[in-house]
Amino acid sequence: MRFEILENDKGCSARNGLLYTDHGVIETPIFMPVGTVGSVKGVYHRDLRSDIKAQIILGNTYHLYLRPGLDILNRAGGLHKFISWDGPILTDSGGFQVFSLTENRKLTEEGCTFRSHIDGSKHLFTPENNVDTQRTIGADIIMALDECTPGTADQRYALKSLKLTQQWLERGVARFKGTEPLYGYRQFYFPIIQGCVYPELRRMAAEHAVALDMDGYAIGGLAVGEPTEQMYQMIEVLDPILPKDKPRYLMGVGTPANILEAISRGVDMFDCVMPTRNGRNGMLFTWEGMINIRNRKWADDYSPIDACGTSFVDHTYSKAYLRHLFISGEMLAAQIASEHNLAFYLQLVKEARKHIKAGDFASWKDMAVKRLETKI
Repeated sequence: MRFEILENDKGCSARNGLLYTDHGVIETPIFMPVGTVGSVKGVYHRDLRSDIKAQIILGNTYHLYLRPGLDILNRAGGLHKFISWDGPILTDSGGFQVFSLTENRKLTEEGCTFRSHIDGSKHLFTPENNVDTQRTIGADIIMALDECTPGTADQRYALKSLKLTQQWLERGVARFKGTEPLYGYRQFYFPIIQGCVYPELRRMAAEHAVALDMDGYAIGGLAVGEPTEQMYQMIEVLDPILPKDKPRYLMGVGTPANILEAISRGVDMFDCVMPTRNGRNGMLFTWEGMINIRNRKWADDYSPIDACGTSFVDHTYSKAYLRHLFISGEMLAAQIASEHNLAFYLQLVKEARKHIKAGDFASWKDMAVKRLETKI
C-alpha cells in the first residue's frame, strides 16, 4: 500500500497524507461513514459522494456474511458492484459484532463459533476463513480477526485475550499472503492492535504487529467502556511504535472532539456510527456545539439548520421544520439529520487537514474542541 505523507504539524503528531487504492486516492485524516450491510442508513450513494464528500465507506463482514451471503456477493462481482459504489471500501472482520453476542459465541484457538442473530444458525470464523470471506466481499482494506477486549477487563484476561489475537493474526497474515484478490484489484490487510488499557500490553501488541510488516495498522478495543483520558493515553503509547510511513486507523471512535484529539496523536483514519445513530435520534453536531433538535426552543426557529454547514440540507431546511419532522415521526427527519452529521464529520477532517497544512493544528484543535463539546 502506498501512503504518502504530505505535511506534519509542528506542534503535535498530526499529519496529512494520501492513501492510494485501486478505487481511488483517500486524503487523510479521513472519516469513513459506516455502511454496515452495504448501505449508510438513510443516505443515497449519490449524496455520499456529491454532498457529504465521503472518500471511503465501511462494510461489516459479520453482517454481510450472514446477509446477503457470500454466494450472492461473489456472483455480483463483489460488494462494490453489488451496492453500486465505485470508491474505496473497508471491511471490519466482524470480530466486534461476534464478541458482542456474548452468550451466543465460544472462543477457542481455532477461532470463534457463534450463532446468527437472525436465525440462530451456527457458524465458525477462523483467521483463515475470515480472510477468505473478506476476499469474497472484495473490500479494498480488510481487517484481521481479533477479540475486542472490554475496556473494563482485568490485566490477566486482557493478556490472555491478546495472546489469542496475536496467534490469530499470524495465521491471518499467512492466509492473506497465500491468497489473491478475486476481482482484479488490490486488497490490503491491517492487523488490529489490542491490549485494553494496559500500556505494556499495547506496546507488546504493536511491536508484534509491526514485525509482521503489513499495509497499515488498526487500533481496536478503545471507546468500549474505558475513560476517555485512558483512550488518549493508549494512542500516545502507540504513536512512537507504529511506523510513520503507514496509515493508522482508530476503530469505532467517536465524537468530533475524540477525532481531533486522536489526529493530534498521529491517527489517520476513523469510523463511527455516531453521526447517523445520533442523527436518527435528533442530535446534530455543529461548529458551535451539539443541538438536540427535539427541544421546544427550536419549534419556531426558522433559521437554517446550520448556517456554516456544507450539506444542501443545512441551507434548504430550517430548524423549526426539522424539529416538526422529528416530533411527527417522519422518516425524512432521520435522513436530513444523518446527512447533516455525516457532512459535518467530513468537513471536520477537511478543516483538520487545512490546519495541519498551515502548521497551526495543535492550537486550532484546542479551541475547536471546547466549542464542539458545548450543548446549545
